[in-house]
Amino acid sequence: MKKELSFAEQILQGIPEELPEPKPYDPTVNHAPKRRNILTAQEKELALRNALRYFHPRHHADLAHEFYDELERYGRIYMYRFRPDYEMYARPINEYPHKSLQAAAIMLMIQNNLDPRVAQHPHELITYGGNGAVFQNWAQYLLTMKYLATMTDRQTLHMYSGHPMGLFPSSPDAPRVVVTNGMMIPNYSTPDDYDRYNALGVTQYGQMTAGSYMYIGSQGIVHGTYITVLNALRKVYPKDENPAAGRLFVTAGLGGMSGAQPKAAKIAGCVSVTAEVNPKPLYTRYQQGWVDEVVTDIHQLCKRVKEELARKSNTSFAYLGNVIEVWDAFLNEGIYVDIGSDQTSLHNPYAGGYYPYGLTFEEANQMMADDPDRFREVVNESLRRHVDLVNQHTARGTYFFDYGNAFLLMASRVGADIMAPDGIHFRYPSYVQDIMGPMCFDFGFGPFRWVCTSAKDEDLRYTDVLASSILKKLYQKAPEEIRMQLRDNIRWIEQAWDNKLVVGSKARILYADSEGRIEIAKAFNDAIRCGKIGPVVLGRDHHDVSGTDSPYRETSNIYDGSAFTADMAIHNVIGDSFRGATWVSIHNGGGVGWGEVINGGFGMLLDGSEQAARNLENMLFFDVNNGIARRSWARNPNALFAIQREMERTPDLVVTVPNLVADVVLDTVLKQTASGEHVD
Repeated sequence: MKKELSFAEQILQGIPEELPEPKPYDPTVNHAPKRRNILTAQEKELALRNALRYFHPRHHADLAHEFYDELERYGRIYMYRFRPDYEMYARPINEYPHKSLQAAAIMLMIQNNLDPRVAQHPHELITYGGNGAVFQNWAQYLLTMKYLATMTDRQTLHMYSGHPMGLFPSSPDAPRVVVTNGMMIPNYSTPDDYDRYNALGVTQYGQMTAGSYMYIGSQGIVHGTYITVLNALRKVYPKDENPAAGRLFVTAGLGGMSGAQPKAAKIAGCVSVTAEVNPKPLYTRYQQGWVDEVVTDIHQLCKRVKEELARKSNTSFAYLGNVIEVWDAFLNEGIYVDIGSDQTSLHNPYAGGYYPYGLTFEEANQMMADDPDRFREVVNESLRRHVDLVNQHTARGTYFFDYGNAFLLMASRVGADIMAPDGIHFRYPSYVQDIMGPMCFDFGFGPFRWVCTSAKDEDLRYTDVLASSILKKLYQKAPEEIRMQLRDNIRWIEQAWDNKLVVGSKARILYADSEGRIEIAKAFNDAIRCGKIGPVVLGRDHHDVSGTDSPYRETSNIYDGSAFTADMAIHNVIGDSFRGATWVSIHNGGGVGWGEVINGGFGMLLDGSEQAARNLENMLFFDVNNGIARRSWARNPNALFAIQREMERTPDLVVTVPNLVADVVLDTVLKQTASGEHVD
């Protein structure tokens, strides 16, 4: 009889020497849709060679047939047979076999990203966004976990788009893991290139926090969405003390990232309707308590929304159907939408990111696989109709914003009526342009997050109390320019436990500037040293002040012409790597699509040591102020204020600041030039 291996033994064996039994396809799990068949016959042979190199030649004959079948059936080779038998979730850190506590923390974070309660398509190793992957296949997972379990603090694991290239000698001061995802030669970064090279097994789409092991479930975006919705309503109703009461927010998407929308709107205090065509994520969000009420009939939805608006409640509705039905019905029923957006995965519109109107979910998946050209046409037509309905609502006064999912970009590319009269700009703003950029990022406020590796509720409660007390102290001495941000975050953290935000790891998020992040991290490290809590992993979303260069999202409020450059993200990850990060990551792609963004992230383990205390202060300071410096050089007024304040607080910080040109100088020169006058 074969011996049953413990969890630790399974981790340490890596890829098993003997083949495990094939795993049956589980229809109860939310699976990725079939990817399109893009490889030639020769490329399929190459894909098989690439997959089989993980295994001993004695297994090649058996696995070749199986992997070819996966490639034909699903469009990718996932190696389902090698999916582990143990339950996938973030265990307490000391349950992981390890020689390096830092490596154990990374193992914990990887498993959290693949937890079925957290991941969008867990069996395909996809965390969120339709294609945001932790690994390309299960062999990579097994080998990576073995490397992490056996490495020391004098080694660094280098990850090439999910593939563990190997352990290299380094030092205790170096990152334990360096991650890259989808880093392509620039001329080979089209959507077709992604499909081809991903199918070959040589690259992957890491999204933002999926392939960097820092996803914490929808909570990771709830806070940013709460801030966005609240401030959108403040923009529309600036004189209202409570701008959310009796207001309506309409949007779409209940996946890994978009699933945060109803919860965030509820915390902000408005009524919300979020449409979703896939029943699995919709009912998952409902069961998790992230949605108050599921409605499947459009007439019933109109009735219930009218009732809740009259009550000025904060009820969140999930509508099982296409968002186009919602926009159309509300138009006909005269239901006024105060603010609207969309968070379907439009960076990936033709492979499951956006489901068109007029087809059932099943019909769309079938056409996507069997007739991709026709599916593309249907999606494009649906998107044009979607925009037309939004335009009719905005003509009535609705404030619509792009929520960073490439809605405006894709709509423009399919000929929708989305452009402003100048033909250059979009009709609607990105939420970063109007809200997050000037109100948060330019001041240095962004999505700071932490994970209690003990997996204890009491540790998370303790960190909530510490963070709240520190923010209150900072508020007392804060300049007026950032007091609103601090007030919103104090309210957020004080309500966080009651709002039941945790799914998966014992994690929390709040928006803080470098001063806040450093002070909170110091308090955590002191508490760990005194034995009050266990080790804590620090991180952030890449959607932050410094981490991401994305002209249609994170850097859309950069107007000096540098929005399409990626120097900031590259400097961010290099700078963090030698200032004390436990792991660093740099990705091509993110929320707005492959080839549209470069984003960098980090993770840092606090273990109560003096080294951790030095690292957190050194690295967190640079991680934020790198971005403020770039934003101030772009002449963003709030960033100019923030960097000047930081240089006054920190004598060693010396940043190049712009000299502002008076409009009259340029107007004179340009007018003289246009008229043919000589300019001295």
